[in-house]
Amino acid sequence: MISCKKEQLPKVRDLAYAIWPSTYGDILSNAQLVYMLDVFYSIANLEKQMDEGQVFELFFEDTNVIGFVAYELNCNFENLGRPLTKIHKIYLLPETQGKGFGKFMIDEIVKIAKSNNQEGIYLNVNKYNRAKFFYEKLGFVISKEEVIDIGNGYVMDDYVMEYLF
Repeated sequence: MISCKKEQLPKVRDLAYAIWPSTYGDILSNAQLVYMLDVFYSIANLEKQMDEGQVFELFFEDTNVIGFVAYELNCNFENLGRPLTKIHKIYLLPETQGKGFGKFMIDEIVKIAKSNNQEGIYLNVNKYNRAKFFYEKLGFVISKEEVIDIGNGYVMDDYVMEYLF
């Protein structure tokens, strides 16, 4: 994984637009999918996320960018005062899934979190996303459910999953 600079954020946006239809096409309406991509992956919003503390990393297979992750250190979960790292985004191109790259990305974030004295990592996953089973296989557990209003009459219906060290 290689740290992403602001001038590389268009690559993150392009990957999201390539990945999301296969990831969420059976879960979300096309209108919600388009809305969420426009809101979450505009360059201005990606820059804002970076400015607010999210670290973006690009993942390569040979010389091709095939995925990305965005995480944030010291995101306290449920105001418990525990230092936790939140994985805000983790995506791979569909044709590269199942090759161990996702596990590698999670393992790298765990190393980063541990080296920064974090007590664990957590993420949100759509309740109907097949990735939930991948996270469970890696040792994540569901800690709560949450529905997040994202505007325009849409919500994210998620599980919060955590992996404590």
